[in-house]
Amino acid sequence: MAEPRHRLREMEALRALVTTGTTIGAARRLGVSQSSVSRALGQLEQRVGRTLFLRSAGKIEPTAAALRLNEQLDPLFETLALIEGAEWAQADEEPLRLIVPPTLAHNFIITRVAAFLKQNPGKNLQLDIQATDVLVSGILDLRYDLGLTSAMIQRSGVTLVPWLRSHVVCAMPKGHPLEAKEIVTPADLEGVELIEFLRRLGTRAITEQLFARSGVKPRTVAETATNMAALELVREGLGVTVLNPFPVLSVGVPNISVRPFDAHITYDTSFVLPAGRQPSELAQQFMEYIKSTTPADDYSEAV
Repeated sequence: MAEPRHRLREMEALRALVTTGTTIGAARRLGVSQSSVSRALGQLEQRVGRTLFLRSAGKIEPTAAALRLNEQLDPLFETLALIEGAEWAQADEEPLRLIVPPTLAHNFIITRVAAFLKQNPGKNLQLDIQATDVLVSGILDLRYDLGLTSAMIQRSGVTLVPWLRSHVVCAMPKGHPLEAKEIVTPADLEGVELIEFLRRLGTRAITEQLFARSGVKPRTVAETATNMAALELVREGLGVTVLNPFPVLSVGVPNISVRPFDAHITYDTSFVLPAGRQPSELAQQFMEYIKSTTPADDYSEAV
């Protein structure tokens, strides 16, 4: 019969791997080697008689049994945290480590960070601005407490909390022929110069499938990675683009007209948190502040 402390190490390894999504992240969080994490998980799987993680092509995904067990461990680790006290006792004094992609940062978050800190003197917030892939890896490795993104993320180890849903729009230069339409349809883009997003981005696959189903072939004249870049190309008269209106188009952009696009495409803007961890009190306060200060627009609604 294993000693209780050995069982606790196994549970810690399970929790760390579910939370971080990688053995590297789990080992870093626990301060042990990757082999120690793997050994503890193997012992735990043998003890419970269940496969807890699926390993394929270098990826590790928790099974439903692992997620249920991790949820059942919440009271245990909450009690241990109260006993040890150190991390939670200092939580209010620690800064909120926030990470946001460039478009959301420069067009939405920075002004709200300033306003939030003015309303909460004594609080500290660290804002990093990075691409979404860096955001996800940073949340997984617990280098950040909270992220915000409108990207379509499907990754174990992070929890998405949607708070705003926006409907796809078509943006065009002022004076474009499509400006005369109240709603732009996929058929309207047949042969039209189109600024697309790069193929590595999830939105590109969605629009390509939409055009294929509609039998429509726009004329792609440029591809880019960000909404801001796409809109600058539109403003230069290069063509039209189909994109998420939040946050750039929420208040309008000079020399650009916007029309609803007739397609069932929505974008969720979400808070990103490490899976299995409750947000700190400061993170919860900031999330509520963001939700309460987001202005209404014609293309979005609260989730």
